[in-house]
Amino acid sequence: MPLRRFLTAFLLAGALLVLPACGSDSSTDISGSGSGAASPTSSVQKQKLAKTRFVANAGLAAGATYQWIVKPYRNGKFKKGADGRTFALVKAGLAGTFAYNRLKHAAANAKGDPTLSKLIAPLTGAIDALKGLPAKLKNGDSTGDVVNSYQDAVNNVKSAGKQAGAEVTNQVPSLSQLRG
Repeated sequence: MPLRRFLTAFLLAGALLVLPACGSDSSTDISGSGSGAASPTSSVQKQKLAKTRFVANAGLAAGATYQWIVKPYRNGKFKKGADGRTFALVKAGLAGTFAYNRLKHAAANAKGDPTLSKLIAPLTGAIDALKGLPAKLKNGDSTGDVVNSYQDAVNNVKSAGKQAGAEVTNQVPSLSQLRG
């Protein structure tokens, strides 16, 4: 639940920053009944909010994947006998579940934008394939393949976002967000 509250607050703050920029240059009626008032349900605003939510969700997935899956793997934390291996694998499993969840939400957000929806549609199969991988990470099974699967899925989503004009940057979630 805390993750939902954080994301809601983050998205609301983003919406408050984006919505004023969407208004027209002409004077508008404060009541919203004039012809110059922007409707909050206009397709242009929905698309901008969809891209904003897509970037937020994909950025969190990318940050979690890099911080708790890719980086520890490259540092040898997943190898048998490594110091802190069990804790690293548990964190990686949590991060994997979190990344899968955020990528699913990012794909759903992409449906609100015509360009993003076309670019993300082919990637939904790869995102769905991540569903069983967190358990493999927690158990330490074939970690190299699992890490590559996550990294490929995240990189493909980031690439699709960049092509659609919604560049995704890594946003590392806290451990409490991972548990939420």
